[in-house]
Amino acid sequence: QVQLVETGGGLVQAGGSLRLSCAASGRTYSSYAMGWFRQAPGKEREFVVAISWSGRSTYYADSVKGRFTISRDNAKNTVYLQMNSLKPEDTAVYYCAAKSTAQAMSISTSRGPYDYWGQGTQVTVSS
Repeated sequence: QVQLVETGGGLVQAGGSLRLSCAASGRTYSSYAMGWFRQAPGKEREFVVAISWSGRSTYYADSVKGRFTISRDNAKNTVYLQMNSLKPEDTAVYYCAAKSTAQAMSISTSRGPYDYWGQGTQVTVSS
């Protein structure tokens, strides 16, 4: 089992920044690819960004490319999402997810392969 806890959400004005953290506990964290997803009211949960367990492979949704940066610190069992130039359309509950994998470069952009999910953290961007 892996437990994931997201922190760092909040209210920010358009153009501002936030840094989300996802702390993992439980089984060997470093063998998990990690992803961030978000869900706005009335919409389906959508992919934001993913990172391989090695940290050498990342993939971003077009909507956040150039504004968001994912990173991970396996020694601290934590993955981060730095969000800059935030827009009102970034408003959502942000979830981190973990996917067990034996492949150092493996990532996934769809929800299905992820084994564990956090409870989510609210991000609200005002215009």
